[in-house]
Amino acid sequence: MNVIGVIPARYSSTRFEGKVLADILGKPMIQHVWERAKQARILDDLIIACDDERVFAAVREFGANAVMTAKGHTCGTDRIIEVVNPLDVKVVVNIQGDEPLIDPMMIDMAARSLLDDETVSMATIMKKIENTAEIHDYHVVKVVVDKDNFALYFSRAAIPHHAQNSEVKTLLYHKHIGLYAYTKDFLFIYRNLPVSSLEQIECLEQLRVLEAGYKIKVLETKSETIGVDTPDDLEKVKEYLQREGA
Repeated sequence: MNVIGVIPARYSSTRFEGKVLADILGKPMIQHVWERAKQARILDDLIIACDDERVFAAVREFGANAVMTAKGHTCGTDRIIEVVNPLDVKVVVNIQGDEPLIDPMMIDMAARSLLDDETVSMATIMKKIENTAEIHDYHVVKVVVDKDNFALYFSRAAIPHHAQNSEVKTLLYHKHIGLYAYTKDFLFIYRNLPVSSLEQIECLEQLRVLEAGYKIKVLETKSETIGVDTPDDLEKVKEYLQREGA
């Protein structure tokens, strides 16, 4: 296989217990993620990695390919590695289970960037911020990139910082959308990297990669998405889907 997608679906969550099963217009959130991801053209397979029988049962009920993984994993990446370890595949896409509005084109573009350029081992997505409230929102991760669109830094703070100009120009800010594509080989390198100081300070796992000296390609999308970290985020998703008539 060239590309598979894996959706880590952990039941426990510090801020929102059981959020992957939260109801959104009659379907669990994880089903919305799966249905959108299934529309990606590049995936040869799509697997939901569960850690709880309730999630596993719900996933099997709507017909997805579900795999039960160990409960002890501390991050989604370790859960994905357990799933892909026995598989012969070039590229693995980590599709977050709390992104019910994910655009399937994001999956295609992230995976394609690795297939088309063998020097790229990890890729992710960003979008220009249009709502100024998101700039200083702790839950909205910002990213800055170099001239070749490789990540310089990710932060929960507002980056870049306007040191001389008090006027905030939203188009200078990009938010990070937590979808990742990796080569399978790099996944195992990633797993063995030590937890970094920046990662601990920001609570952002991807900083481990940058601090170790590796590069992350960042691709820009125009599609809006809403990650669900809290019950308030869930209501925003429901309102969005109702407005769109979905």
